[in-house]
Amino acid sequence: MWNIALIAQETKENHKQKLPNIIYIYADDLGYGEIEPYGQHQIRTPHLNRLREEGMKFTDHYTSMPVCAPARCMLLTGKHGGHSYIRGNYEMGGFADSLEAGQMPLPEGMYTLPKMLKNAGYTTGMFGKWGLGMHNTTGSPLKQGFDAYAGILDQKQAHNFYPTHLWLNDEPLKLNNPVIDVHRQLDSTLATDKDFDAYIGLEYVGDVMTKHALAFIEENREGPFFLYLPFPQPHVSLQAPQQYIDPYRADFGGEKPYYGQRGYAPTKHPLSTYAAMITYLDAQVGKVLEKVSALGLDENTIIMFSSDNGTTFNGGVQPAFFNSVSGLRGLKMDVFEGGIRVPFLVRWTGKIKAGSTTELPSVQYDLMATLADLTNQNPGNTDGISFLPTLLGNAVAQKEHAYIYWEYPEKGGQVAIRMGKWKGVKVDVRRQTYKNAPWMLFNLERDRNETYNLANDYPELIQKFNEIVKKEHQPAHINEWEIINPKFRK
Repeated sequence: MWNIALIAQETKENHKQKLPNIIYIYADDLGYGEIEPYGQHQIRTPHLNRLREEGMKFTDHYTSMPVCAPARCMLLTGKHGGHSYIRGNYEMGGFADSLEAGQMPLPEGMYTLPKMLKNAGYTTGMFGKWGLGMHNTTGSPLKQGFDAYAGILDQKQAHNFYPTHLWLNDEPLKLNNPVIDVHRQLDSTLATDKDFDAYIGLEYVGDVMTKHALAFIEENREGPFFLYLPFPQPHVSLQAPQQYIDPYRADFGGEKPYYGQRGYAPTKHPLSTYAAMITYLDAQVGKVLEKVSALGLDENTIIMFSSDNGTTFNGGVQPAFFNSVSGLRGLKMDVFEGGIRVPFLVRWTGKIKAGSTTELPSVQYDLMATLADLTNQNPGNTDGISFLPTLLGNAVAQKEHAYIYWEYPEKGGQVAIRMGKWKGVKVDVRRQTYKNAPWMLFNLERDRNETYNLANDYPELIQKFNEIVKKEHQPAHINEWEIINPKFRK
């Protein structure tokens, strides 16, 4: 007699074995041109080179928003800036440990990427920078679909790469570091080596995150697992292990110290330290690749790498020196290409053609739809489109966005739409009002750096953009984020 329950369990287990492991590595403030696969010549990223050589490079991939918290929310919920619950960096609390309160938390009942993958039988883990709610709120990673996590919950705590603690499954995880005020400036006329050394601790946060991530892979080697790795590098403060800084000092001789005059921690060697942070990040990617290979999981593991937004403008970072956004206009907090176009590399050994490139316009809120397509799950009411056909080399089956939409309430309020080769941008929306702020229009096919405003030549496109905004905008749930149709003004 057939044992129906046993057969059902075996069928479920066989299905799980066929599902690939998924690793998504997320850099913080890494510009489009800051790694070698995207043209960087001064910063060494050999492991990302390997990822590119063994996988697919996206040339026209975008973050959902040009700053941390909303980009992370949209990545994990599949929503764009006109629909997302979190649309800006809504900060609570302060920088001191005693004032740690995080950002606006994801609400109860949110349908997230890890929840979707748990429905498919995945074990889920997050190791890195969260920014979507503290341990004692509805935004805890454990309440949003992750089985385990270790990392920084409050983005303000991530300004210091030698913090006193992390969070491990809603409990504090003490680190062997003194209290360091990374927002304390130095007097340039009096600063000594000892003063600079005061910003260096004993336990570097990235090492702890990587250790937990590798243990998660080891523990869940039978799979399937979803590993979300949002590393805090290279977001300022400029802090890196010395062994990563020293090799660059000969390359960037004659550096002028940074004393903290534009925020974040001072450092004697700002160029070398920034390059070191990116090479350190690359080394963590290498450790993940090595662990996956050592466990024989290469052919059943998808590894993705991207960034939450473009390069920052403060804290001693010098984007012009490194050509950090590859000549694109704008930086972090801009909806111009330099703030939102980001690197994206994907490797799936045996499934994705090695060394391939795609120009498909895509965006991080597509990830929900893509992984739903991969795992035969319901992506919910997502704004994304699956790019799985592109990954598998089936361009004929690939659907494309009629347009990609950004609505960003900070830095004066900004709106952007990419529609094919055309890109519309509005800035200073809050002061001028949406109706009065003029559109800029760029032909990205001929003008990727958004130099020539063609708005006066194509009134029919401007009308189309206004129709798209009217269609895609939903009122924000807090007044500070409502820039399209505000009911109240201060």
